Amino acid sequence: MIGALFNGISGLSAFQQALNIESNNISNVNTAGYKSDSVTFADMMYQNGVGKGSNLQSVQKNFVQGNLKVTGNPYDMAIDGKGFFMVKGDREEVYYTRAGDFRMGTDGTLQTPSGLNVMGFPISSVSVVATNPLTTQFTSAYDQYLGSQLVIEDSEVLTFNARATDYTSSATSDTSAMSGNGYKTAGAKVADVEALATEYRQKLSELAPALSAGTSSVAQVSTIDYSDFATKLVAEGDYVELFVNNTVYRQSFDTDAQTTMNKLSDQISSAKGLTSSVDSAGLLTITSLIPGQKVTIANPKINDDDYLVNTVTDAVKGSGLAAVDSARVALQTAVERAGAEFLELTNRVDLSNTAALQVDKIQLKLDNLGISTNGFGTPEVINGVILMNQGDHSYVLGKVSTAYFTDVHSLKPLGENLYSKTFASGEPIEAGQLNSVKNTILEMSNAELGTSLTNLMVYQRAFEANSKAITTSDEFLNVAIQLKK
Repeated sequence: MIGALFNGISGLSAFQQALNIESNNISNVNTAGYKSDSVTFADMMYQNGVGKGSNLQSVQKNFVQGNLKVTGNPYDMAIDGKGFFMVKGDREEVYYTRAGDFRMGTDGTLQTPSGLNVMGFPISSVSVVATNPLTTQFTSAYDQYLGSQLVIEDSEVLTFNARATDYTSSATSDTSAMSGNGYKTAGAKVADVEALATEYRQKLSELAPALSAGTSSVAQVSTIDYSDFATKLVAEGDYVELFVNNTVYRQSFDTDAQTTMNKLSDQISSAKGLTSSVDSAGLLTITSLIPGQKVTIANPKINDDDYLVNTVTDAVKGSGLAAVDSARVALQTAVERAGAEFLELTNRVDLSNTAALQVDKIQLKLDNLGISTNGFGTPEVINGVILMNQGDHSYVLGKVSTAYFTDVHSLKPLGENLYSKTFASGEPIEAGQLNSVKNTILEMSNAELGTSLTNLMVYQRAFEANSKAITTSDEFLNVAIQLKK
């Protein structure tokens, strides 16, 4: 009978703990990233074949993924698959969480609601190509969009962004002294910039499928030898002409032979993406300003006499980063010729050694990073890659890291949706291949009210039954004592 009392007490203790655990699950049914606890019971020691009660054998986290909920918050993230976000506070210890309800901290870093820094792989370098060597970030003066491109590779993430000051207002026509020597009007200079910006964006877009070193683009250069022009362009009615890209350029005699040739050259230079010059010997040189673009030149003549076209340099399209460099150099030259300043920033996040999990905090404000004087934009996350969008531009800021453990059930729960590693859990393993990171989405609690309420009723009945065992044993003891009296 005494043994029955202690059996009942052990049952009361076990089911009281089980009630506490299940009520905790219910209280966290709406906690982002919460993992419910499940309990197992075990019988205690036996004496002469008679059991001596029960106890709570284990409390184990259920790491089944919770439902994903669209929140619309641009900093919210959810891990779809295995793994944990890595976070760190003022101490050096790294903690692990499934809750992705992140935000921008007061210092501009990505943080949890409690102020822990979300760890990952930040920007490793920012390359600058600028007209003004003292300019290293975009300011309000750089108000002309030229191009932007995101490239995501296994080993790195790159964003290319180029802007210019207002070339439409700074462009001026060349002086008459430049006639025949690449003369450009203000409108032609603006048109050249726009054509080259289109080509630059095209070359950037070709990078996206697969980043490669590639080969440089080469601009076409063609010449026509009008060496006898001085004897043929002598009077009104004489003319010189040719076709360039199916457009006929014809110049009638004006003043003298050299002036006539100069004005023909100026007509060609006024065409978008072309420049032309003619020397005193009558050699007309036509150069494509767009590297890799083929220029068709045909039917050159003076009056009724035909001449030959000599292609000095053939157009080569190029590929990869080298082709982008060729397009950028040409674009920068055109911008500067229009009296404006060019600036290109290339952000790089190095992912070549992610397996080592050498992580750091991720800065979100562009002014803190020295990229733009305007620190804010619209955040976007692509499978953990964090971008900040400003208008047509997109800047990569880093990539959040995720980690997994050989024995996740041995992680130590700390509260606030945090876990710490233990000896039994092992060291963290980079989990990028085991999951994807969704943005504007939160993983919700995996606690189920139906299951928890059912368990509560079972535990309550078991608690009542153990109470009954104690009172029954007490009644038996009371009868035995009365018999002794």
